[in-house]
Amino acid sequence: MIRFLQSKDNRLVKALFVVIIAAASVSMVVYLIPGLTGQGGVSAGTYAVVYPHWYSKFFASGETISQEKVSAQARQQLQQRNPQYASNPMIVSLFENQVGQQMVQQQILLAEAAQLGISANNNDVLQFLHEGQAGQVLFPNGKFIGQDQYTALIAGRFDMSVTEFEESVRHDITIQRLRAYVTAGVTVSEKEARAEYLKKGTKIKFDYAVIASDDIRKSINPSDGDLQAFFKKNSARYANAVPEERTISYFAFTPNDVPGGVQQPTQQDIEAYYNAHKSEYSVPEQAKSRHILIQVAPNADAKTDAAAKAKAEDILKQLEKGANFADLAKKNSDDPGSKDSGGELGFAQRGHMVPEFDNAIFTQKLGDPKIVKTQYGYHIVQVEERTAAHAQSLSEVLPTIQATLIRQKSTATQDAFAHQLTSEAIKGGLEKTAEAHHLQLVTTAPVNAKGVIPALPDGSQLIAHAFDAKPSDPPQSAPTGEGYAVFQVKSVIAAHAPTFADWKSHVEDDYRNEQVPALLSQKTAELAAKAKAENDLAKAAKEMGASFKTSDLVDQTGQVPELGAVGQVAPQLFDQTPGSITGPINAGRTGVVAKLVDKQQPSDADMAKNLDQVRDQMLEQKRQEAFEIFANSIITDYKKKNLVHMNAKPQSPLTGE
Repeated sequence: MIRFLQSKDNRLVKALFVVIIAAASVSMVVYLIPGLTGQGGVSAGTYAVVYPHWYSKFFASGETISQEKVSAQARQQLQQRNPQYASNPMIVSLFENQVGQQMVQQQILLAEAAQLGISANNNDVLQFLHEGQAGQVLFPNGKFIGQDQYTALIAGRFDMSVTEFEESVRHDITIQRLRAYVTAGVTVSEKEARAEYLKKGTKIKFDYAVIASDDIRKSINPSDGDLQAFFKKNSARYANAVPEERTISYFAFTPNDVPGGVQQPTQQDIEAYYNAHKSEYSVPEQAKSRHILIQVAPNADAKTDAAAKAKAEDILKQLEKGANFADLAKKNSDDPGSKDSGGELGFAQRGHMVPEFDNAIFTQKLGDPKIVKTQYGYHIVQVEERTAAHAQSLSEVLPTIQATLIRQKSTATQDAFAHQLTSEAIKGGLEKTAEAHHLQLVTTAPVNAKGVIPALPDGSQLIAHAFDAKPSDPPQSAPTGEGYAVFQVKSVIAAHAPTFADWKSHVEDDYRNEQVPALLSQKTAELAAKAKAENDLAKAAKEMGASFKTSDLVDQTGQVPELGAVGQVAPQLFDQTPGSITGPINAGRTGVVAKLVDKQQPSDADMAKNLDQVRDQMLEQKRQEAFEIFANSIITDYKKKNLVHMNAKPQSPLTGE
C-alpha cells in the first residue's frame, strides 16, 4: 500500500500494544539481567514472585507473576511481531524467558514507584484512553464505541479482559511517572547542544589512499617448509580439523510410491472444513479510492500551508469541471507510490489508513472528490467503490479448500506409509523392506553434519537425525522435501587430524591470514610516513602501489568505499585541518591514509534553526540513559537482597521439559 497513507501496524495496536509490554519504559532495562533466573523456589504454575520489602517474604505478600500470564503474553507478542516463529518450541521458550524477565523488571519498578508514592488511578487511565490514536479508535468524534465493542476489541487484539488491559495501562502510566521523577534533574546545556550539532553537522571531503588486505595476502608466498613448520606449530589447531563423518544406508519414497496414491477430498470433507473455518473466510468492510497529494510538512509555516491548500483547491475545481483524475494525479501528486498509477490506492480495510483519510473513504459519497487534510498535507480524495463486510461463499473458496485438504491427506498418507516402512525395517531390516516395496537401498559416501546427499531433494533432516543416532540404533525415518527416507547409520568416522598433504591448501590460507594484519599495519604506517615526508599523498600512494581515491562531502554517518562509516572508523578526520595528512587508519580489511581537502561547518542560521530539536533529542537520550542506570541499579539491589524468587526449574529451550 502507499507509504504516505498506510499505518504499517494497525493503528489501535500501534497506539495500545505499547502499554501492554510497557515498551516506553521497561525496554530501557536490559532484557536478560545476569543472575535473574532460578533464585529461590516457587510453585510450578508461578514464573516469579517479587517482594516489595524484606519483610514481605515472611507475610507471603509478594506480587506473583504466573507462568500462564507470561506464556500468554509471549505468544501474543510473538504472533504480533514474528508469527512465522510462533510454532517453533525453542523460539517460543526463549521468547517466554525474555517476556518473563521484562514482567519481573516491570514489577520491581512498580514496587519502587509505590515506595516513592508514585501511582496512577482510574481517571489517569481514562484520560489516556481518550487521547491520541487510542482516543481516535475508542472515542471517534468524541463518542465512546460502547462497552461491548470495547470488550470485544481488547479481547480480539490482546487476548485480555478489559480489567487486565486497563491495569496494564495503569502500570505503564505509573512507570512513565517514575521515569519523569528519576530524570527530572537531567538537563542539556546550550553549550552541549551546540557542540553536538556542530559535530553532527560538520561535513568533510578528503583524498585517501587504500592498501587492501587481499593485495597483501597475494604477496605472501610461503615455501613448503614454512607451511610444514606452521602446521606442526599449530598441531592442536588441526587436531580435529577433519570433522566427524558418517555413512548412512537409506531408501526413499515419493508420493508416487505410496500404495493407492492420495485420496481426493469428498464433498462432505470440503463442506466440513468450510464450516469449521468460516471465520477465516470473512471479508472485512473495504473501500477503494484514489488521491492526489499536495504534500506539506506538519510544522510548515502559514504561508507554505496556504499555498498547498490553494493548489489542492485549484485541482479540485479542475476535477469538478470534468478534468481527468489520473492525468492530474500523474502531473501534481507528491505521493511517489501512487502518482504513476493515476493516484490509485486500491482497496483498504477500515483502520488501515491515517485517521482523517480513513474516515473520508468510508463516509464520503462515491465518485465525489473532496479535500482532506492529514499529517502529510492536502489530499484530493475520490472514493471509487465500497464493499460491506461479508463471508465468502463455499464456491468462492472451493479451490483453496481442495488444495488444503489434498495437501493434508497427502501428508497424512506419507506419514502413515513412512511409519509402516520404518516398523517393517525395524523387524526385517532395510534391505528386505526396500526389496519388498521395490525401493532402492543406497549407502552414502562418508558425509559430515553440514554435507548433502545429492540423490535427495533435501537431505538436511536425514543428516541431522543421523548425527543424533548411533550405528546400533534401529531404523528411523526423516522427511526429504519430496517424501520420506527410512535410514540407519552404518559407520562413524570420528573427527581427526589431517595429514599435511591433505590439508596443505587450508594451512596455506591460515598462514596467510595470520600474516596479513601485521603486514597491513606495517605497509599502512610506511605509506603514512612517506606521504607526510613528501607532503604528497597521491605520489606516495603511487610509489607504494596503493589505490588513490577522493570521497564525497560526508558527515559523521557517511559511508565511504573501502573505509566504511567515517564517524566510526576515522573520527579523527573531523578534527583535521584542510591540507593535513592523517596517520595510518585501520579500516579492518583495508589500511587507509587520508588528506583532508575540505571542511564545511553548519552556519549560525542553521544552528539557530535546529538547536532546539537537537537539544530535545539529546535530553531524551540522556533521560533514557539515566533511567536505565536507575532501573538496573534497583533490579541489582532486589537480586542482592533476594527479593525476587524465580521458578527454580525453568523449561529447557530445547526439550520443553
